[in-house]
Amino acid sequence: MFISTFDLFSVGIGPSSSHTVGPMRAAAMFLASLEDEQLLDSVRRVKAEMFGSLGATGKGHGTPKAVLMGLEGEFPETIDVSAISNRVAVIKEEQKLSLNKKHSIDFDYEADLILNRKNSLPLHSNGMQFIAFDNQGNTLLEKRYYSVGGGFVHDDEAITAETPLVDTHKNDEFYDFASAKELLELCKTHRLSISELMLHNESVNTDVDIVKSQLISIWDVMAQSVKNGCNATGILPGGLNVPRRAPQLYQQLSGNPEKGLNDPLTVTDWVTLYALAVNEENAAGGRIVTAPTNGAAGIIPAVMHYYKNFVPHANNEGLSKFLLTAAAIGTLYKKNASISGAEVGCQGEVGSACSMAAGALCEVMGGTPEQVENAAEIGMEHNLGLTCDPIGGLVQVPCIERNAMASIKAISACRMALLGNGSHFVSLDKVIKTMRDTGRDMRDKYKETSRGGLAINVLEVPVNIVEC
Repeated sequence: MFISTFDLFSVGIGPSSSHTVGPMRAAAMFLASLEDEQLLDSVRRVKAEMFGSLGATGKGHGTPKAVLMGLEGEFPETIDVSAISNRVAVIKEEQKLSLNKKHSIDFDYEADLILNRKNSLPLHSNGMQFIAFDNQGNTLLEKRYYSVGGGFVHDDEAITAETPLVDTHKNDEFYDFASAKELLELCKTHRLSISELMLHNESVNTDVDIVKSQLISIWDVMAQSVKNGCNATGILPGGLNVPRRAPQLYQQLSGNPEKGLNDPLTVTDWVTLYALAVNEENAAGGRIVTAPTNGAAGIIPAVMHYYKNFVPHANNEGLSKFLLTAAAIGTLYKKNASISGAEVGCQGEVGSACSMAAGALCEVMGGTPEQVENAAEIGMEHNLGLTCDPIGGLVQVPCIERNAMASIKAISACRMALLGNGSHFVSLDKVIKTMRDTGRDMRDKYKETSRGGLAINVLEVPVNIVEC
């Protein structure tokens, strides 16, 4: 099963890949099913219900707006982010929804879009149900979808299949691997680096120059999200009144470049800035790259900026290799564990991204495949057990700072691996299995439900959380 680099790194909107990007895609999938069965013109009402973590924290994660925009035919990659709030307000006021931008129906926001805070669907903690009715109230179509992390969406059939139905290609020309051990063996047998192996896979069905161009396009969106985050001021939406810190930090660092001559740790301040900028953009619902999730979207861009700005001879070729290597590592988490905070806690989001960034940086710094695997293992080993307990159900506290901390940790993991020869005690495969098992043992209140941890121990008085 081959998961593409562009499956793991997709352009989307904040604040959550599982709660915003996934529901928007699920709504679009429901529309596609209505179109395929020639039912769209007969629809008079649509009811959308969110379950599990989607219901518990969907309000602060932007799930309602994502569902509405998806039902109106929008996609995370192309939607005009600046127009979303106004469009949602119009839908609420006029109580009308334009399915796929062409079929208008009545829509009661309170009755037709339901967040079930205490009920879950049996197959996954991020479940959704869409029902379309005709003018007599008869059910035309009913579908269930599951947002399984990173913007990936499965229906009932896919999630119960033995092999997850992600974007899969079957071709003997692919170097297929299901474990880090297999990946290293392939690299050794064919005398390839991890990025070279992934580039080969991506180029089986697409011209190599197009693949490289697409990779740089992903980087360009990441770089723009850093710029946007450094220039946008104010308070993040949602009700916690969290101020944006990236603009002030950017002014401090850029206004005193001499500081770096006396304090070598200034470099880490810049890395912190890059991560904060991206995750503040994400929290504000801006355009970012899911990497591999939105909640952890700042780590890989931050470490890539570290490579580009502070590593001698960095270039676009290295940026492409970084993304390819990170994707190879991310596939292992996707295949063998999870990248969903609602399924395994934040170790599956920030932990996976830290691991991916550590391994990728190691490759572009000249590391062998064995050293890359070591760096990726270190990056996850020291994130094991990390809970997902966002305060107020918002992707803000502790999520934004957590990205900054994991970015520094990824760089440290890379450097530690480069000091060795790739031989180490705990394998990446073992640490991925441990992460999966730890996630299964973790209580639900620590898995993106905002019912435990910081989410209930920080606020002395209730805060009125508003939709993001």
